[in-house]
Amino acid sequence: MKKLLTTLLTLALAFTVSAADKEKHDHDHEHAAKAGPTGGKLITEVEPHVEFFVNKDKKVEIRFIDDDMKVVAPGAQVISVTLGDRSAPTKLSFIKDGDKLISDKAVPEGNDLPTVVQIREKEGAKAVTEKFNLNLEQCPTCKNKEYACTCAHGDEKEEKK
Repeated sequence: MKKLLTTLLTLALAFTVSAADKEKHDHDHEHAAKAGPTGGKLITEVEPHVEFFVNKDKKVEIRFIDDDMKVVAPGAQVISVTLGDRSAPTKLSFIKDGDKLISDKAVPEGNDLPTVVQIREKEGAKAVTEKFNLNLEQCPTCKNKEYACTCAHGDEKEEKK
């Protein structure tokens, strides 16, 4: 009887820990990645955060986002984006357009373009650099393009290996 009670308590404890781990995992998974309010890639290493979004004209829009996910007007920030073929990269400059910055030219043709975004708080300040591949395919699981995907389906594939 004592052995049965010990076994039942051990199983109950195992299920309790397992449920707590699952809840923690689900919570972490939900917030693993966030997109900006327009559905672009959210860069959180700077304050205010930066949303990188490719519009229907294939121009890059940059919005500054506060912690409440509200768009704030651009200040003195300096943004530079270099992307595409490394032997002949495309460099984008930005002009202010209302509450956002918009690139002077379109993203080059192709998909999965190596992209480097440099963000300076003001002219001459040290840059924060974000590197990623600009994959413009639609994510099959969430409503965003792959470069701004929030469902982390790529991470799940890696975990199965």
